[in-house]
Amino acid sequence: MQEQYLTVAREGVHETEINRSRFLCALAPAATEREAQDFVARVRREHPTATHNCFAYVIGADAAVQKASDDGEPGGTAGVPMLQMLLRRDVRYVAAVVTRYYGGVKLGAGGLIRAYGGCVGEALDAIGTVTRRRYRLATVTVDHQRAGRLQNDLRATGRSVRDVRYADAVRIEVGLPDADVDAFRGWLADATAGTATLELGGEAYGAG
Repeated sequence: MQEQYLTVAREGVHETEINRSRFLCALAPAATEREAQDFVARVRREHPTATHNCFAYVIGADAAVQKASDDGEPGGTAGVPMLQMLLRRDVRYVAAVVTRYYGGVKLGAGGLIRAYGGCVGEALDAIGTVTRRRYRLATVTVDHQRAGRLQNDLRATGRSVRDVRYADAVRIEVGLPDADVDAFRGWLADATAGTATLELGGEAYGAG
């Protein structure tokens, strides 16, 4: 698995004009291919009179799913350069749609490639990206008496508290970088006088 990846901080649109053509690049985080496809469809509905709505998306921390469409532009001049820009910038779980309103001046193949790829790069800069790091999920089980103090201590030391469940005991789910697991065991034993238990789970990605 990848140790970390970048994704867009939020959904947003960046507009630029090149030789009288308007290019609007819409970006959105997408957890699944279905989410990416739904986003593309929504942008197309918002711009039914546009000359082209080209798209690219990358799903998976390892970029396992990659799709691109030129939507009527000459083959390889729109979707592919958009996709290449996302990959070059190491952005994952993201969908990009570039909507073009033709302004009457032909750009040629090279101009189109620069325009579509460049528009995505500018949008990434304008909207911003966030780093997601790989975490080991771990569940800490502790008695009610110590739970509140432990949650405060976890947050104070910068641990990622992902979920808290109250039952006969309190279960606190945290995200730990793999390298921190052993150190965390020691810290937890000290913080709870050895009364808490730690159960390691699977892996996930979280804000880094």
